[in-house]
This record gives sequence, structure tokens and C-alpha cells, in this order.
Amino acid sequence: MVIDLYFMPGAASLSTHVLLEEVGAPYRLVRVTKEDGKVDPPELERLNPHRRVPTMVDGDLVLYEAIACAMHLADTHPRAGLAPAPGTAERAHFYRWLAYLTNTVQAGFMIFFYPERYTADPAAAPAVEAQAAAALGEMRDLLEGELEAGGPYLLGERFSAADVYLFMLTRWGRRLEPRWWDGPALGAHFRRVFERPAAQRAWEQEGLDPPV
Repeated sequence: MVIDLYFMPGAASLSTHVLLEEVGAPYRLVRVTKEDGKVDPPELERLNPHRRVPTMVDGDLVLYEAIACAMHLADTHPRAGLAPAPGTAERAHFYRWLAYLTNTVQAGFMIFFYPERYTADPAAAPAVEAQAAAALGEMRDLLEGELEAGGPYLLGERFSAADVYLFMLTRWGRRLEPRWWDGPALGAHFRRVFERPAAQRAWEQEGLDPPV
């Protein structure tokens, strides 16, 4: 069965796209555009009430939220080895990283990218953006330290779906100063994931600029 992935280049759907390549599942990309409050293709409004990507249709299952897509693909394709065995301490740390990356780091990026959404006063948007950038700097330092102490991946020697999620967020961090992929540990992690054939294929299919 072919999985449909509704995506926008470089958005949160990038992590799902790379994971679909990692597991080798047949899939079809459906590019989403938004303009003047309208979304195309229009069926996305029926599939996802938030009209966001990623939205993934796997048979009768309609799934959104990138973390949910990551966990679903890891669970339904165990041979890909994208998650440790359930019930283990390593699996618990896998959950911890996914939760941290989506609930804390990704949430911080949303404030940084769209500060006007988080204040009733348009004049306060630059201050909100600056505060978000400072918070993201602290998160970057934490990730640098974790990877330096226990890398090369978030789970040590084991690559997992959480690393794909961090790979996506590190790319987003190119808009900060210093750029996230310029950090010694984060940069090495980004390059290590980028060198994987799955990441290369997804990157090319989405037409993303080469990382500098």
C-alpha cells in the first residue's frame, strides 16, 4: 500500500520524508501550498483540521504531527531499526528525546519564526523573537553537550528516528547566529545524518539548497 505524505519543502514534514526513505515504504509526495488563507490541495482541510504538514495517509490511517509519524513508522517497520526495543531503558530515552525535540526545541523555533503570533502588540514582536533566539541558544548548548559527551547519536552509538528529527531542527537553526550546524558536535551530527542515502534522497526530492 502506498503512503501519501503531504509536505512542504524543509518544513516539519522533512523528518517524515527522510524516515519514509529509511524504512523503504512505498510513498507518494503531495506538495502543499498556502496562499491568502487557502490551502492546496483542498483535501488537506478534511484530513487535518490544522491544515499543517506533515499529514500522512497510510491506508485507512490519517496521521499528523511529525512525532506521531516518526513513532508510527518506527513501530510498523521494526527491521529498519529506527527505535530501540519497547520496555527498555534505551526506548525510554528515545521517547525523551522525541518529546524534548518536539515540545521544547521545535516549539521554540515556532516562536522565533512567527513572533507576531505570540504577542497582541505587533511592536513587541522583535523582543519576542530575541527572547526565543536566546532560549534556542540554551537548547543548542544543551544538545552540543549531550552529543559531545555521549554521541555520536542521541542514543550513543545507535542511530534512531530521533536523530532524523534533530537533523531537521539543525537545518532550521541555520537562521540563528551562530548557525546550529556550525557547532562542533551538532555539525558533525548533521553531516553524519545528511550522508545517509535516505536523507540525500529526501533532500534532493524537496529541492533544498545544499548545506553550507
